[in-house]
Amino acid sequence: MSAARPARGARYDCIVVGGGHNGLTCAAYLARAGRSVLVLEAADRVGGAAVTREFAPGFRVSACAHLLHLMPGKLIAELNLSAHGLKLAAAQLPTTALSADDAHLPLGPEGAAVLAAQSAHDAAAYPAYGARLARLAARLRPILGATPPRLGTAGWRDRAALLGLGLRLRALGRRDMRELLRIGPMCVQDLLDEHFESPLLKGALGFDAVLGTNYGPRSPGTVFTLLYRLAAAGEEGGGLAQPLGGLGALSEALAGAARAAGAQVRTGAVVKRILVRDDRAAGVVLASGEELAAGAVVSSADPKTTFLGLLGAEHLDAGFVRRIVHLRARGLAAKLHLALDAAPRFAGLDPAALRGRLLWAPSPEHIERAFNHAKYGEFSASPILEITVPTVSDPALAPAGAHVLSVVAQYAPFALAGGWAEGRRRFTELLIDTLTALAPGLRAQVRHAELLSPEDLEREFRITGGHWHHAELALDQFFMLRPVPGVAQYRAPVGGLYLCGAGCHPGGGVMGLAGRNAAREVVREAA
Repeated sequence: MSAARPARGARYDCIVVGGGHNGLTCAAYLARAGRSVLVLEAADRVGGAAVTREFAPGFRVSACAHLLHLMPGKLIAELNLSAHGLKLAAAQLPTTALSADDAHLPLGPEGAAVLAAQSAHDAAAYPAYGARLARLAARLRPILGATPPRLGTAGWRDRAALLGLGLRLRALGRRDMRELLRIGPMCVQDLLDEHFESPLLKGALGFDAVLGTNYGPRSPGTVFTLLYRLAAAGEEGGGLAQPLGGLGALSEALAGAARAAGAQVRTGAVVKRILVRDDRAAGVVLASGEELAAGAVVSSADPKTTFLGLLGAEHLDAGFVRRIVHLRARGLAAKLHLALDAAPRFAGLDPAALRGRLLWAPSPEHIERAFNHAKYGEFSASPILEITVPTVSDPALAPAGAHVLSVVAQYAPFALAGGWAEGRRRFTELLIDTLTALAPGLRAQVRHAELLSPEDLEREFRITGGHWHHAELALDQFFMLRPVPGVAQYRAPVGGLYLCGAGCHPGGGVMGLAGRNAAREVVREAA
C-alpha cells in the first residue's frame, strides 16, 4: 500500500534517521504498511556504509562493505529489488585461501581434490564438519528474523518466543544439542584443532570467526560468531555476491523500493537531535534548524550516537546510560583500496580465482599473533586480509584495462598508539608489501592507494568507533542482550523511539533484517 505524501513541514507517522541499508529497509516496510515515512540521510547519497564512490579518477569501489552476503533472498524478493535496479555482477563467489608457497586452497567442493592432495585426513573430515555446523546454524537462523523476547515478563509473546527457541534447539536431537552447548562458547582454534591438521585450512576457516571482531582464534566465543555468520548466510540462494555497480547499487535499489511504497528520502539532511515532548520522541531537529514532527522516530544510527548524541543522557536513567557508555563498539578492521594499472597476478593462482574472495590467514597461530598487537594499541605487523578484485566481474568500476583491488585488513585498532595521522602511511606500506609478496609486481601496478582506518570509518560513515557492526557481536551483546538490556526489542526507554541499525538484533553485515524487524515492531505497537 502506498502512503500519502505529506507536504513539507507536515507531521509524519515515522521519521527514519539514517539512509543506510537498514534504515531504507525499515522505511520501505513501514511505507508498505501504510505509514507516511520520511528518511533523513546526512550524506549526499543514500547507503551509509554500503555505498559506491570514486577514490581515484575513474576508479570506483564499495567504500566500506564490499560484498553482498547476508541479506535474505526473501527480503530481496519482498521488496522486489530487481525491479528497482539491483543486478548481480557475480554470484556464488568462490573463496580461496592463499599460501606463501603457492599451494593455494579453494574452499568448498571445488577444492576437494586440492585438499585431498594436501591432507587426506582433512579431506575426509571436512564434509562432516561442514554438515554438522550447517545443522547447528540452521536452528539458529529463525531467530535472526524474530524480535528477541524480554526476560522476566509474563507477556505471552515473550514466553512464546522463548518456547519456540527451546523447541528449535530440542529439534536438533540430543547429540547435536549437546554439541551446540559444548562448542558455542569455545574458541574456534580448539574446534578446528579437533577436526583438522592443515594450518592453511584451519586459518581460512578461523578467519570467518574473527572477521570484523575484536577477537583472535583463541578468544572464547568465536565458535559462536562463526555459527552466527553461517546462520545468516545459510539461506537457499545465499552465498557471496557482488552487485553490479558495487554495494551502492543495492542501497539505491532499497531507496527505490522505499520511494515506490510512498516514503520520502532526503539526503544532505543532518539530524542534530531528537525532539522529546511529554517524555516521548516527537520528531527531530536538523542542523539547519528545521523541525520535523513525527509519531515515531526510528534511528538506524549506532546506539551511542542515538542515545548519547541525538537523544541526550538527560532523557535516560543513569543505569541505562552507563550500559550504553560501556557498550563495546571499537573497530579493529581497516579498508584498503588500490587503483591498479592491470589485474594483479598472484603467484600460482588461477586467474579465474580473482572473481571470488581471497583470504590471507595462513594459520590460526598467524591470526593470533596478528591479533596480539591490537591488545597494545598497535596495528598488526603481519595482518590478515580479505581480498577482492571487483573489476574482474564489473569492469565499469575502473578505466579500460585497469582494476580495483579492495582489502579488509585486520588488525588495525581504532585508538592506534601514536595516532592514525602518522600510522596511516606505515600501515598502507605494510599492506602493499604483504600483497606484493603474494602477487609479485603489484607495487609497480599501483596508481593510487586509499586506506580507511577505523577512525576514518567513524568520520566518513558516522559510526561511533568505526565498528561496522555498530557494536561488537558477542555472546553478551547478542539477541536479548543487543545492544544492551532495556532496548533489545528495538524500542528505546523513551516512548516513540526505536532502533533499526546494526547495533540491534541481529547485528551487522549487509542483511537488512534489523530494519525489517524494527518496522514490524513499530507497526505492531501502533496497531
